[in-house]
Amino acid sequence: MRSILGFITVLLVSCFFGNSFGQELTKYVDPNIGTAHSRWFFYTPAAVPFGMAKLAPSTNAHYGNEQGWEAVGYDDRDSSIEGFANLHEFQVGGIVFAPTVGELQTVPGDLENPDGGYRSRFDRKNEYATAGYYSVWLDDYKVKAELTATKRVGFHRYTFPETESANILFDIGNQQGESGKVKDAEAVVTADGRIEGYVITEPEYVKKYQKGADVKMYFSAVLDKKPTAYGTFKGTDIFRNEKKINGEGAGVFLTFSTKEKEAVTIKVGLSYTSVENARLNLEAEAKNLTFEKAKKASLKTWENYLGRIKVSSDNHDNKVKFYTGLFHALLGRGLASDVNGAYPKNNGEVGQIALDEKGNPIHNHYNTDAIWGAFWNLTQLWAIAYPEYYSDWIQSQLLVYKDAGWLGDGIACSKYVSGVGTNFTSLAIAAAYNCGIRDFDVKLGYEAALKNEIEWKGRIEGAGKMDVRQFVERGYSPYDERYAWVTVDEGSGFSASHTLEYSFSSFAVAQYAKHLGKTDDYKLLSRLSGGWKLLFDEETKLIRPRDLDGNFIQDFDPLAPWIGFQEGNAIQYTFYVPHQPEELVKKLGRETFNNRLDSIFIASQKNIFGGGKEVDAFAGLKALYNHGNQPNLHISWLFNFSGRPDLTQKWVRAICDEFYGTEGIHGYGYGQDEDQGQLGAWYVMAGIGLFDVKGLTAIDPEMQVGSPLFDKITIQLNPDYYKGKQFVIETENNSKDNVYVQKIELNGEVQDSPFVRFKDIVDGGKLKLNMSGTPKINQ
Repeated sequence: MRSILGFITVLLVSCFFGNSFGQELTKYVDPNIGTAHSRWFFYTPAAVPFGMAKLAPSTNAHYGNEQGWEAVGYDDRDSSIEGFANLHEFQVGGIVFAPTVGELQTVPGDLENPDGGYRSRFDRKNEYATAGYYSVWLDDYKVKAELTATKRVGFHRYTFPETESANILFDIGNQQGESGKVKDAEAVVTADGRIEGYVITEPEYVKKYQKGADVKMYFSAVLDKKPTAYGTFKGTDIFRNEKKINGEGAGVFLTFSTKEKEAVTIKVGLSYTSVENARLNLEAEAKNLTFEKAKKASLKTWENYLGRIKVSSDNHDNKVKFYTGLFHALLGRGLASDVNGAYPKNNGEVGQIALDEKGNPIHNHYNTDAIWGAFWNLTQLWAIAYPEYYSDWIQSQLLVYKDAGWLGDGIACSKYVSGVGTNFTSLAIAAAYNCGIRDFDVKLGYEAALKNEIEWKGRIEGAGKMDVRQFVERGYSPYDERYAWVTVDEGSGFSASHTLEYSFSSFAVAQYAKHLGKTDDYKLLSRLSGGWKLLFDEETKLIRPRDLDGNFIQDFDPLAPWIGFQEGNAIQYTFYVPHQPEELVKKLGRETFNNRLDSIFIASQKNIFGGGKEVDAFAGLKALYNHGNQPNLHISWLFNFSGRPDLTQKWVRAICDEFYGTEGIHGYGYGQDEDQGQLGAWYVMAGIGLFDVKGLTAIDPEMQVGSPLFDKITIQLNPDYYKGKQFVIETENNSKDNVYVQKIELNGEVQDSPFVRFKDIVDGGKLKLNMSGTPKINQ
């Protein structure tokens, strides 16, 4: 297996992909877009792509959340900051630092009463955030706070006024964001002046999908100034001159004497395995690194990663949306392994990734939200422009399979956090293989993927698909109101959507089987891929749940969410046949299909293609179309399969212009569900005018051509994976009104079809599109 270090170093990236620093692409990244009602992991400006250290201010993080998914952390509508957390992942968060001046306060207080804790008011005009760096002026303390990071090391710089009471709090033992309740914590002032410790939490999704497990976070921090006083605290109880404290609420404080505009810098090594490895990560990545050098390196790294896709346009807002979306797509699903290859195992022990001949880990391990819906955004983006990360991600998933016996859809420190009770990891593995990304253990990958699709004996809840036996034996999962919000061996409250999803993933793994010559598996999986047809109701022309006796359910409301459909309804999910869209068009009839889908978008435009201006993650679940949630993200591209690509061009452009915004509240819709870069990545793919409804699952994947937002797009290709150096997309006569493609030329040859083979893209070349304000109907 070829050695890959997760993402290539800045130097190698520069050699392979060209120096893009002069482009200053980070100036188009605005992390504050869409931060109202955003998830815990969404706002982490001080980080590098796919990093472990993800630093950000918090406005309401200590509030936690009841079910583990609600918006918490940083909200554009809040006016005070309670501290700066170092770790932000799905179900993972903690290690908070906070600077104060004056009387020592050791609890964060509430938004309604900033003076009741160590939080501080701030003015957004004195706040700055971009990819890799954050700063803010804390009004109550007259302190400037700055954050940046390397892969596994966070950097804090606090510039104080002249005072004898400049405090820095290390608030370790309290719940943060999605972390769940604290089980144990420790904070220590070491003999050599370090601040070290750990926090162990019980996230809600870990409790649901892997009962008894927990998440451990470790840190080792060094400061460039000695304190004049120190102590520990637990809640409001303060213990001066004490050096160690344990338990929930544990923390350390340091007090300094500072001159006017004197800065105190903290470097903190982070780890999910041990304090020793947190020290090692700090030593390896930041021993001689100053804050300014770390900031410069972080910005340079972002310029290179963003520069994999360069776009040209006079439309500033589109560039901001594009590069902010790309930033989020590259931010999520961050490192969980240390520089020496140590990683947290599923059973709570510390594992070791194999090392290459130079002593480096052959791949990395990652935390990850569920891959649900990510095949319509993230994996397509990874496959084209970041295949080395896609490969790393797969090898990371296979670690959990080897350790625990099942693929995990979402994982937090290797603990199962399925999120939606399904599991599309097998589809993502198969799609990578189809694209030519094969530098992982292909045999093991196939074994894991096949097991995920058809096995139920001994299946654990964390692996999702608890109703897969029904799907394999019946061809569909049955609905019964007794199951409500759960999935069991007999069926599911989300039975219809599960049937559609399992049909899709069966198709994907069938192509993997065909590649490998697994004929019997291919036949079985191909049969299962047609399971959606069993739920197609010829009377209503909709997907309709069936009960345990095989009958369509009664009192059927096509717009009702949750009754057979997860986070959606029958109108939306009827179009969830991405692997066989031509057959769905045939079942409905081409004219009926086009008229129905077009009318859905005409009506949905009035509701901003989702839940309108309602600020709620589930705002659009009762709507005809809901771009704010994953099950709908391919629908606007289906016209390419029904003879009306002009309607795809029209509606995808409209979604880009109207659903996506550049404000805190209207960013990724109003009630967005932006799970670790998914909606941002969708905008990126739509913006370059390439998308695959089938999620790259076909044996020879093709991408559909849309209506690019930009005059020129240059995609740098990774030479370790692909033959080509770059793929260029050029548009002529492109404008806000000229959204329709009149002519398609691929490498100088005119083609009638709006389909381009993935291989032709990564072999390099040029796609040229002539645009017009008039639709070309007969394509």
